[in-house]
Amino acid sequence: MTAPLPADLFGYVDLLAPEEQQILSRVRSFAEEQIAPIADACWDRAEFPHDLLPGFAELDVVGLAREWPDRPAYSRLLTSFVSMELSRVDPSMATFFGVHAGLALTSIDLCGSQEQKDRWLPAMRRMEKIGAFALSEPHGGSDVAGGLETTARRDGDEWVLDGAKRWIGNGTFADLVIVWARDVADDSVKGFVVEKGTPGFTATEMEGKLALRTVQNADLTFDGVRVPEANRLPGAQTFADTNRVLRVTRGGVAWNAVGAMAGVFELARDYAVERVQFGQPIASFQLVQDHLVSILGAVVASLGMAVRVAQMQDDGTFRDEQAALAKRQATLMLRDAVARAREVFGGNGILLENKVGRFFNDAEALYSYEGTKEINTLVVGRAVTGIGAFVGRRPAKH
Repeated sequence: MTAPLPADLFGYVDLLAPEEQQILSRVRSFAEEQIAPIADACWDRAEFPHDLLPGFAELDVVGLAREWPDRPAYSRLLTSFVSMELSRVDPSMATFFGVHAGLALTSIDLCGSQEQKDRWLPAMRRMEKIGAFALSEPHGGSDVAGGLETTARRDGDEWVLDGAKRWIGNGTFADLVIVWARDVADDSVKGFVVEKGTPGFTATEMEGKLALRTVQNADLTFDGVRVPEANRLPGAQTFADTNRVLRVTRGGVAWNAVGAMAGVFELARDYAVERVQFGQPIASFQLVQDHLVSILGAVVASLGMAVRVAQMQDDGTFRDEQAALAKRQATLMLRDAVARAREVFGGNGILLENKVGRFFNDAEALYSYEGTKEINTLVVGRAVTGIGAFVGRRPAKH
């Protein structure tokens, strides 16, 4: 059985089946024994630990929610707890995993043909081929649904891609990049798999990031990139199909936030018990206990919502507004939690060796990606009122 984390006060982990708990225990051990010792150094140098991938692959946790010939499908709750465990130790590695096993693999699984699934998914499961997901652009973040500038033009049995993408996690080393582009013939958004080394495709590492520094975000450019028709995802015909993928993964960001909160709760609690000021542990002071209990409350509240998200994904009742609310609320509470945790550390909180500063910075990225607070607010607001409050309007085309 998997022991509840200190922040899992209500023992939500007990909802997992015994076999699932065993899988989660292996993930926890890997995160604590392999990722934790190098997380600060990798973050400081903005380097990705490629040498961890063989051990990561041995966990066999990519694609847990789908059925394979040699492995049954496990619950979304298990896949979500895996994300939480990784985020508790290092949100950067959790983000890497979410891009590869979430966004990229899910795009092929939901939108690809059976031939494409057979061709790519087994290697992705074994982490022999790493995936990336290219949607955001230099001029299109929240507005990317209507403002997608990367184009795709059919030329015989090939498609020609032109344009640029930005903020693409895993982009510098991914073997397979899911690229969303606007078809110039019908103005609809389509999905393509661009393979590493394709002529005209370049990836440049983004520098100067202050959050998720271990994640290798890239600027991608497509200059007459020729992609065979066999690499077009036939189930990706409109942005609604793109959103099917995002609906699945957006709820996962809530779990990343829960994991990060659980991580800083443990850091702050341990520090408060050990740090002595005025002749006694600072954990004995009421104001410090208020910070700790406020962080704990945020974890438990977010975890309860996140668990329900996973359960609704399993039973097929999950909706856009639920994904949006979970992501919005969990990352809002994460911001407050990391600020409280850093305050418990005082000045020591800004030293990387104490880890809490790393979580403090990483929280800002989780707060922004896969839908800002404002966009998710409007998604939920439209659902509960029946009135869309998105005020941006495009000029009429002449």
